[in-house]
Amino acid sequence: MASCDEGMTLMMRAHFTAGTRINPLQGGIQFVSAVIGPDLRGGSADAPPQRFNSGWIAVLCLTVATALLLVVAGHAAGRRGYDVAPLLFWSGVVLLVVPTSLRITWPMVARGERLFLLFLLAEALFYYKAVYSPTSFINYDEFLHWIAADDLMTARRLFLSNPLFPIGPTYPALEILATAIVDLTGLPLFAAGTLLLAVLRGTFIGALFLFFESITGSPRISAIACLAYMGCSTFVLFESMFSYESLGIVLCVLAFAVEAASKDLVGRPRLKALGLIALLLASLAVTHHLSATFTATYFGALAALEALRRQGPLRIEARTAAGFTALLAIALPSLWVQARGIPLTGYLGPVVESGFDTLLGKILGAPTPRSEHPGPPDKALYMRLTTLLAILLLALGLATGFFRSLAMAAPSGARSGWRPIQDILKRRWRDSRLVLLALLAFGLPVSVAFRLTIAGWEIGNRMGTFVFIAVGLVVAVSIVHFWQGRTPRGWRRIAPAVALAVIVLGGVASSTINPIHGRYRVAADQASIEPMGIETARWAKEWLGAGNRFTSDRINRLLLASYGRQDVRVKIIEGVYSARIFEAETLRPDEFWALARSDIDFLLIDLRLTTAPPVLGFYFEPWQRQGTPLSGAELLKFNDIKGVTRIYDNGWIVIYDVRGLHENL
Repeated sequence: MASCDEGMTLMMRAHFTAGTRINPLQGGIQFVSAVIGPDLRGGSADAPPQRFNSGWIAVLCLTVATALLLVVAGHAAGRRGYDVAPLLFWSGVVLLVVPTSLRITWPMVARGERLFLLFLLAEALFYYKAVYSPTSFINYDEFLHWIAADDLMTARRLFLSNPLFPIGPTYPALEILATAIVDLTGLPLFAAGTLLLAVLRGTFIGALFLFFESITGSPRISAIACLAYMGCSTFVLFESMFSYESLGIVLCVLAFAVEAASKDLVGRPRLKALGLIALLLASLAVTHHLSATFTATYFGALAALEALRRQGPLRIEARTAAGFTALLAIALPSLWVQARGIPLTGYLGPVVESGFDTLLGKILGAPTPRSEHPGPPDKALYMRLTTLLAILLLALGLATGFFRSLAMAAPSGARSGWRPIQDILKRRWRDSRLVLLALLAFGLPVSVAFRLTIAGWEIGNRMGTFVFIAVGLVVAVSIVHFWQGRTPRGWRRIAPAVALAVIVLGGVASSTINPIHGRYRVAADQASIEPMGIETARWAKEWLGAGNRFTSDRINRLLLASYGRQDVRVKIIEGVYSARIFEAETLRPDEFWALARSDIDFLLIDLRLTTAPPVLGFYFEPWQRQGTPLSGAELLKFNDIKGVTRIYDNGWIVIYDVRGLHENL
């Protein structure tokens, strides 16, 4: 079986040869077999070694710089409310992604040039994220870790409580690294954190490239796989935040890369590699729970496949090493959870249960719960279409690359037909990592299905971070061994490269609701962080002192805890969340006595919540979804309560002193 074009030619000859009857069913089966089949002879993975083209490097560096200037201009226009903002911004994004993607995907490119361009694109996309707020943290999760890092620098102690993020202090690796940079360099925490994230971006791409190269032996496939990974919705924004997953995913891929690079080592070198893997896994165990869970799943599945595998001269040693690595990957995070008493089941359990219940309900046609009615926030039509096109292209890549990825692992990979897949079914393969990644790519449709529900969106989004490691490989194999083929010319050169650029653009478009920095929006996370709320939090720190017990809506709690260094509370007392005292026109007896018996000192009221429905569907907590704005009467009812004093009012934001309620008890 030859390439796609050759296969189609053979089919047409079979149809139109004299004396041969046309069989549409047989022809259709042959066509599908040629498209999705395991044939690897349609193209060689890599051309002969090429020279590093410095001319292209210079041109693309200049192109990327111009693109980032357009992105900055788009943000500036967005802050002023100009209609031209989307045109400037998205022109910059397209100019940033498309030329670089075309060059990375081009068949005749040197290994070093591909790797340099991957670093260039990854760091440029990090700048794209950072320039949204170039002087301070802006995302919700970043504030949580900023608070933890500030606590660490102030108290010089680990594991301090954080009411906004109870599980965060038990995974302190990111804060330890960031504060160490502060101590060594004297940089502000934001600058130190940004520097750390920039280094982590480059480290991640380098480790991912080396991981793919170790298991495929092809720099070309590795570079294309890394580029396809950038189409993940979490790559541009979520994995670039000052958040523990940004460090966790790097340690995860580093462990994969070291393990894959050491697969053929024996004796002392293998023991040294296992020691390095153990160090990485121990670091990961105290960094991020989900990254550690995925790593344990990967190494556990790899050990199972090695136990099943019949092929390979180093089978016994490979099984032993895989089993030991899996044991470490599973045991170290479990020991950390037990040692620190981390309530991981209580933290993740409700999210997972709710997500699965909602997805199952949609599959079975169950009526949508009331909490689902507000629906996800609306995005611009062109962003949704780009995301949809990217998903369709990924699905096409998976369909044409799955069996070819398995064939790369088979010892009979050079033979035609479906013999390589038969060998896989007989448990004969060269590399269990290729088999495992091909199977893990099936997680993509599952993650997309979860993202179609509000309750399951969190699961689908987090799954994508890890599933795209497998998806990137399968898509790269599809492009090299099917779409580009043996001698790519014309559309075979251009179309796959353009498709990859669209996949990356789809990742950018799906990473956030509105990537352009505009004016204030109600309950929209980063779009709700603005000078008025920041200055109010700073006023509280300057005039009231740090450490006062505050409660407020979700966004102002963040600002009070970070800029204001206040002790913010999600609950008034145990079992009574703050939303209950805000979402009614009168303070009912139960809420009044809960507030009076609590130790809350101040309430912060933001009247801008009355101007529009919450963009994300909630003002206080994600499970308290509300489709209509709060009313002024609900928020200002504290004016008429004895023992409550208004101590701050800037026209929109009001702070009430409620300590008088406690004195009247």
